[in-house]
Amino acid sequence: MDVETFFEEMPFADLLGIEFTEIDDGHAEGRLEMREELSWHSERVLAHGGVTYTLADTVGGAALVSLVDQPVPTVDMRIDYLEAGTGDLTAEADVLRQGSDVGVVDVDVYADDGEAHLASARGVYKTGASE
Repeated sequence: MDVETFFEEMPFADLLGIEFTEIDDGHAEGRLEMREELSWHSERVLAHGGVTYTLADTVGGAALVSLVDQPVPTVDMRIDYLEAGTGDLTAEADVLRQGSDVGVVDVDVYADDGEAHLASARGVYKTGASE
């Protein structure tokens, strides 16, 4: 499975404009260019929480897919929002556990300049065969 192609052809990720900068050996990085349509604020471009969450979930899934070579549906994800996203976003994900039934991934989301840590997430994804 070509992991990068799989995620780049995902309609929702494509709609948001998520781009991957690295996917390899349980690690993934991606970015999202902020635009007015993705903002929760009418006067300033501030990333909606759902945009930040989707970036974290998508990049987290890619990190795990790089190890298991199959789609990994999200079972659960917990996210802590630390600061409002005021510009382009980047996410970095690392697999903590690759099990036969589930995998666990930690994801951090930053302002594109790397200065502001916007969110911290932990995702659980299904790695076993779907029934």
